[in-house]
Amino acid sequence: METTCNYLKNACQEIKLESKQNPNLLALIVVLLTLPLSYAVNSIAILIFALIALFSFRKNNFRIEKYLIAPIILYLLMVISIFWSQDVHATLKAISKELPLLIFPVCFMAMPALDENKKQFVLKYFSFGMFFYMVFYLIKAIIRYLITTNNAVFFYHDLVNEDLNAIHVSVYMSVAFFYFYTKISESNFFKTISFLLSIFIFLLSSKNIIIVFVFLVVFYEFYNFKKSLARKKTMIGLIVMGLLLLVLSPRIRDRFSSEFYSNNNTAVSNKLEKQGNVIYVSVYQAWKQQKFQQNDYFSGTAFRVYQTRIFKEMLQEDPIFFTGYGLNATAFKIKEKGKEHAIFSGDSTHDGYQNKNFHNEYIQLFAEMGVFGFLLIVAIVILNLIKGIRSKDFVHISFAVLTISLFLTESFLSRQRGIVFFTIMYCLFNSTKISKDIKIS
Repeated sequence: METTCNYLKNACQEIKLESKQNPNLLALIVVLLTLPLSYAVNSIAILIFALIALFSFRKNNFRIEKYLIAPIILYLLMVISIFWSQDVHATLKAISKELPLLIFPVCFMAMPALDENKKQFVLKYFSFGMFFYMVFYLIKAIIRYLITTNNAVFFYHDLVNEDLNAIHVSVYMSVAFFYFYTKISESNFFKTISFLLSIFIFLLSSKNIIIVFVFLVVFYEFYNFKKSLARKKTMIGLIVMGLLLLVLSPRIRDRFSSEFYSNNNTAVSNKLEKQGNVIYVSVYQAWKQQKFQQNDYFSGTAFRVYQTRIFKEMLQEDPIFFTGYGLNATAFKIKEKGKEHAIFSGDSTHDGYQNKNFHNEYIQLFAEMGVFGFLLIVAIVILNLIKGIRSKDFVHISFAVLTISLFLTESFLSRQRGIVFFTIMYCLFNSTKISKDIKIS
């Protein structure tokens, strides 16, 4: 308790001092900390940040940051797509949602240049904020469990809520985890926070994030193999704890076992795995089968394979290679494909598969913006990873790897929270000057 009080006291003094010297940073932290709140609250925070950046603007501060040009170009391409969009209303609606791709890079270039200390300041209070959100969601889950006795409240979307999205929260928590984990040698308090965050990440049950998360922890420890025995014990403890959760928790185990059903079948033994009235669609069937049944179940992998397959069909049927259908203008075509292949069309309690986007940011942008949108997003994630490797900042590297992987399974930039989080973190990491003495630690 005394340690916590000291941290809070020092934090208040640090925030007060920094807010006087650089109000932009405090406003930026507020934007990040309002991500789990309503869209309206987050939008107000973005507006306040932009206004502070505008009123504190000094001409001699403005500079062109080469890494920050790419998101701006991507946004301009989105705006231009209105001229060929096949759903102008949907494109106009999405243009304002994608504004953070323009606002944050411009504001970062107008703000005083960030050094490593300022970057760490933002990461520190973002990470503490995510820790407090974690505590809130766990307390909320415990209360709901006491009322309902349903242990589902501790897992996946039920742990946060479906609108907030467990996968998005997993990414926030993972970045916060690696901030604390790379500093656990400095404090036992950080070690405790890291342990709790890792448990929370497993409870959120995002298969992709869990796999990448474990890989990053192992990679970090392998890179720092000569570190203390205490660090090795911590790493082994985290992995063992994660494996126990996977084995002992039916909710998490079922998330992974559904992938086994869809991947266990091959082209040779092309049979449906049945469980009650649900028919598991194999990856092979998702790619090849022409017609499906209303009780066919697509696991995460099978569904994404199906989405890739219909995108391939769209490329063959429509002249969209260079232009795409336009920003946010693919829904009508996905629905057409859903009817063509007779996938589950929804009922009174469940949305149909044809109402979902591509769940792949690379394909999503290719379908909306054409090959140039695809090349831009690939360039952005590669530049981000290269800068992370050059800076030898493992929090940056973990963000870059998480992003590359996440974009394979989610249309992350199709939602406001995803756009805001990615753009801020991208700008924060890529506008910071690299210090020669930074190490992966």
